[in-house]
Amino acid sequence: MGVVTIVGKTMRQERGSTTRDVILTTAERLFAERGIHAVSNRQISEAAGQGNSAAVGYHFGTKADLVRAIARKHAEEMEELRVWMVADAAGSTDVRDWVACLVRPFTGRLAALGSPTWYARFCVQVTSDPALHQIMMEEALTSASLRMFVAGLNQCLPGLPPTVRDERSVMARHLIAQMCVERERALAEGTPTLHPSWDDLATSLIDAIVGLWQAPVTHHP
Repeated sequence: MGVVTIVGKTMRQERGSTTRDVILTTAERLFAERGIHAVSNRQISEAAGQGNSAAVGYHFGTKADLVRAIARKHAEEMEELRVWMVADAAGSTDVRDWVACLVRPFTGRLAALGSPTWYARFCVQVTSDPALHQIMMEEALTSASLRMFVAGLNQCLPGLPPTVRDERSVMARHLIAQMCVERERALAEGTPTLHPSWDDLATSLIDAIVGLWQAPVTHHP
């Protein structure tokens, strides 16, 4: 293969990668602002500046595939931080250490993205749809660090009934998502936020979720 052919192939690959990144960012923003089902692949292609209206399908396939690609892009970045955090928390019996492993990778990712961001709102839009929510759950199940987080947290709460544990896990996820949405939207709109930084919001969330996990159990099935 000649040098010219190799260079040409490399340039096409770089352009393809750039196009994919632009489509991912555009789709995430439109999904966050309008809702998943209110946005078509054609609208994403046009907003991403793609002359070909079929660009989304060409690069990603179905809308579900596109949602999965967006989720995976962020999950990979969060996994790097969570791996380090769960390793540092290993052996701890302090619920706070483990809750931090759940909260800070998410808020840290939002902080790293700068402002405005759309990822928190994207997550809420996706999880409100049963079929797409399954995609997020499947991606989460591939995370070794999340499995270590669950194991570490469970060791701190040996007397908590499994049904209560599952319910509080859902509560914690919703609390994190909704509070991050509130801050993300405020930053995007230039309105006051409850906390000066994502790190401060994370600390507040950890306080609340530790209390949630350690709250007394009045009744369970």
